[in-house]
Amino acid sequence: MINNSRLHTNNDLRLKKSLGQHFLHDENVCRKIVEHLAHKQGMRLLEVGPGGGALTKYLLQWHDIDYKAIEIDEEKVTYLDKTYPQLKGKIILQDILKADKPFEDDFAVVGNFPYNISSPILFKMLEWEPQVTEVIGMFQKEVALRIASGPGSKVYGILSVLMQAFFKVEYLFDVHENCFTPPPKVKSGVLRFTNLHNPYEITDKRRFIILIKAAFNQRRKTLRNALKSTLPAEALTDALMDKRAEQLSVADFVALYKKWA
Repeated sequence: MINNSRLHTNNDLRLKKSLGQHFLHDENVCRKIVEHLAHKQGMRLLEVGPGGGALTKYLLQWHDIDYKAIEIDEEKVTYLDKTYPQLKGKIILQDILKADKPFEDDFAVVGNFPYNISSPILFKMLEWEPQVTEVIGMFQKEVALRIASGPGSKVYGILSVLMQAFFKVEYLFDVHENCFTPPPKVKSGVLRFTNLHNPYEITDKRRFIILIKAAFNQRRKTLRNALKSTLPAEALTDALMDKRAEQLSVADFVALYKKWA
């Protein structure tokens, strides 16, 4: 187990503001995150941004899984290799947003995601969705609530629809800013995404994403105005076009996509 005082002084664990780094030091929170993963013998697991190993040390107690990690900070990789020899060959030094799939078969994902790239990470999960069984991640609380929100909410948006179209989204718990070193200026929240195996049978994910982005990019306008350059003219007579994007359910958006996009 890492001595938390070491997190403040070890040169290998210097904070890098450019990478949005905050060390999670609350052991109860670390254990709680790991305990929410669906641990199964033989499972493949990717940890995104292990940093100083706050979650890693608990994940390594599972000797019956195939574990890999992606970390962009070379200093953190050096530290993890020194501290946990069993990680040798298991850490990919790369930007998660530029990475290829770490496994050929199905895998789960866990991470204390850097808040400055948390949304792009979810788009990466959508790209990998056919193989991603589950994602448990920490986000800025405001972002987490937005992703988990439903239609009619002012914060319901692009990622709410896209993630809920493919995953069951659950807001698990809050994380106080004092659980980090240094404390961020925002509260955090942990989400779980469980793959629903494309229940709406969306065959062209790219087109679906284009539709949702266009609908919400002008969210104050009716869909008739927001989508007039995205959908064919005959689509603008659809009854749903009288509504604003935040009023449509995921199923409504899928219906529009299947009929017109």
